[in-house]
Amino acid sequence: MPRYAPQWLQLREGADAAARAAELLEPLRVRFANPSDRSTDLVIHDLGCGTGSMGRWLAPRLDGAQHWILHDRDPYLLHFATVEAPLTAADGSPVTVTTQRGDIGRLTADALSGASLVTASALLDVLTAEEIDRLAAACAGAGVPALLTLSVVGRIELAPADPLDAELAEAFNAHQRRGELLGPDALTVACDAFARYGATVQVRPSPWRLGPDDAALTEEWLRGWVGAACEQRPDLAARAEPYLRSRLAACAAGELRAVVHHSDVLVLPRPTGGAG
Repeated sequence: MPRYAPQWLQLREGADAAARAAELLEPLRVRFANPSDRSTDLVIHDLGCGTGSMGRWLAPRLDGAQHWILHDRDPYLLHFATVEAPLTAADGSPVTVTTQRGDIGRLTADALSGASLVTASALLDVLTAEEIDRLAAACAGAGVPALLTLSVVGRIELAPADPLDAELAEAFNAHQRRGELLGPDALTVACDAFARYGATVQVRPSPWRLGPDDAALTEEWLRGWVGAACEQRPDLAARAEPYLRSRLAACAAGELRAVVHHSDVLVLPRPTGGAG
């Protein structure tokens, strides 16, 4: 799994928060309001937590005492996520955190025993099909719902448009699929995997909509987007250099707008008990 600089994760946090599909929280609120479906505290596993932005967004939107278990393999990011963790839930109840360093691609149902929810942000597209199937099996085995946000879907809109946009996007998407990673195919693979294990899956769009107020993020995203495309296809470099200069100038002038499409997924496990 790729490692991410905390500066990049901090830079994108506001755009992530604005993009997430908040309407997917209502089924969770209904589920958590039923005492038979929860323990005293909500226990939330945040996979690939990075700097902890998912917790800072979600914890204040849910009622009740919460205990977050933050998973990441980078000890520095885990430290940052702990220091910046939210302290209270929507109703003022306490929020506590612990960390767990390790490979989230090998998560098991036993590791999720007693969990109320599994969350992740910008994770699915850096997993393989085998890792997603393992995650789906673990959630199904533990009977735990999952809220998996901000998966890239391979579509970019830039205004004003440029003839090179589509070619760079295609090369970037191919870069996202390098090795066995799923990149923009992850959403479909994940939905199919969770459905195979009997879960109900809801998908909602969660696009970044970047304008003049997001110039720093847009600039950093552009550099990474063009750089990855050229790494995948070095033949693009000669045309990409003036393209990037022009795009960065437009960004600095407040003239560039970008829509980076993502999707959020809510997974509700098959109900337990009852006839049949």
